Amino acid sequence: MKRSKAGAGARRRTRADRYDVVVIGTGPGGEGAAMMAAKRGRRVAVVERFTEVGGGCTHWGTIPSKALRHAVQQLSDIRANPLLRDYRSELRLSYPQLLHSKDKAVEAQVANRRRHYERNRVPVLEGHARFVDAHTLSIERHDGTVQQVVSEHFVIATGSRPYHPAELDFSHPNIRDSDSILDYPDHPFSVTIYGAGVIGCEYASIFVNLGVKVTLVNTQERLLSFLDEEITEALSYHLREQGCIIRHNEQFDGIETPAKGVVLRLKSGRRIRSDVLLWANGRTGNTDQMNLAALGIEPNGRGQLEVNAHFQTAVPHIYAVGDVIGPPALASAAYVQGRFAAQHLLDPALPPQRLETIPSGIYTIPEISSVGASERELREARVPYEAGRASFKHIARAQMAQQTTGMLKILFHAETLQVLGVHCFGDRASEIVHIGQTVMADPARNSMRYFVDTTFNYPTMAEAYRVAAHNGLNRLS
Repeated sequence: MKRSKAGAGARRRTRADRYDVVVIGTGPGGEGAAMMAAKRGRRVAVVERFTEVGGGCTHWGTIPSKALRHAVQQLSDIRANPLLRDYRSELRLSYPQLLHSKDKAVEAQVANRRRHYERNRVPVLEGHARFVDAHTLSIERHDGTVQQVVSEHFVIATGSRPYHPAELDFSHPNIRDSDSILDYPDHPFSVTIYGAGVIGCEYASIFVNLGVKVTLVNTQERLLSFLDEEITEALSYHLREQGCIIRHNEQFDGIETPAKGVVLRLKSGRRIRSDVLLWANGRTGNTDQMNLAALGIEPNGRGQLEVNAHFQTAVPHIYAVGDVIGPPALASAAYVQGRFAAQHLLDPALPPQRLETIPSGIYTIPEISSVGASERELREARVPYEAGRASFKHIARAQMAQQTTGMLKILFHAETLQVLGVHCFGDRASEIVHIGQTVMADPARNSMRYFVDTTFNYPTMAEAYRVAAHNGLNRLS
């Protein structure tokens, strides 16, 4: 996929087309908004500055990195399988070879996304979008011509890109971000990852399971501090067990680029030499060159837009969703935000939607997923709670699959038995969490008793809910 480049010649303007809703960006947030408005009978168009739909999620973020992670997980599982011990010596796949695993997934997703727009008769206008005024958008096409569209409402879903500090030269072949690491042509011996957020931890898992020497530099005192402490402690332990070196409370000081590799200098005085530096410290919203300031919409220092509970910007008929508004910066959340924004612009009387039961999914090896409150949050709010736990090493399905690392933890109100949070670490965690999410979203069903009274197939990973429920309820007696 090629990024759009405007021609240098004279630009020809066409007459302005009129729409009810124009969505800028075709990632999950843009797709959610466009499909909702189109299915409600509105005349909708989407603007995409690249030559294929899907946004960064499909081409540089969620889909390619998770496809790569899946390939690495499969390779790791095969190597660990005692039935295949005679074939281990033949399993020597390189990083570039494994990168090819993402291509078919990306192609399939692009085709699916394109069909959605075609079926719903939503035209995809290719080019770079810039506001002329609060109701007019100028779209500079790839050939240099300019199209104008007029709309009653706009939804900005332009996503984000890796943050690039000025002192780093990302044109250097051994200095990469989370986009360009997907084009790295060699199999590195060592990788330093600066930034231990979601992206940094996921790539640490990928590379360490490829047998690469990994140093993960964290600017905070623990990994993924927004998650439940017990879960992040488990992640830290297993990354170290796999061979990853984690450096907490470190700050960037400089970079050196000798003839071979790179050297990361930290303010503590530490110097870390490796083949590759993967910079994974933050994202920047794609809001530059859109002329938003002229409308009274001011992005923050990271290019992100402030919105209200209905996802409206400072200009009420212009909405913003997805990574461009900052956390939680999840593809699943972006899609829901896009749908909610479209629902509100169609019916402004609608109340704000509940977003607290949107789960987080972190595709480390093993996975992490959670929904609801953490123990720290419940302690700070002085909520009387208890926890029920199920260790995967005691679950029959996990034993059969030889995926016994991990656990399920359910936090619940000690008096009402209401489920307050579900936290999972282990294989298929991002799937397992949805059972807890469904129970939490239904007030009539939300009780630990549900997990005790429900019959789960045996053997399944879902059985962990019954085990954890009994464990938690036994603590009350």
